[in-house]
Amino acid sequence: MDYFSELGHLGLFIAAFLAATVLPLSSEIVLNALLLSGLSPTTLVITATIGNVLGSLTNYALGYWASLLVIKKWLRMSEADFIRAEQRFTKYGLFSLCFAWVPIIGDPLTVIAGVLRVHLLWFLILVTAGKLLRYIAVSYMLLQVT
Repeated sequence: MDYFSELGHLGLFIAAFLAATVLPLSSEIVLNALLLSGLSPTTLVITATIGNVLGSLTNYALGYWASLLVIKKWLRMSEADFIRAEQRFTKYGLFSLCFAWVPIIGDPLTVIAGVLRVHLLWFLILVTAGKLLRYIAVSYMLLQVT
């Protein structure tokens, strides 16, 4: 994570983008390091949000255009897992996309949104809102402690 921190805003953008995919990265660590280095919280939150939303958009595109076989292999999901995830998404509706930032469930959620052909504008609004609020909360908590 030090490598990403050394790149400043660009490193945060890359870390946030990759963290929104199935790669096990934590953009919050990079965000916190950069906040502690004195960079603007506003620009850091915006940078992290844009990177993370674009990563989720990549997942959406995968769900939209890839075959179910590729998706299940990429996400390591069985048929039963996929059906359960699809049922949960259908049950809780569009607003579940506000929780696309949650570890483990967030990435499959954004892929399933693509599979189900969720309207792109709604996808972007809800995913952005959830991710923005998360980065604001993380930044606020860190800055209150220090």
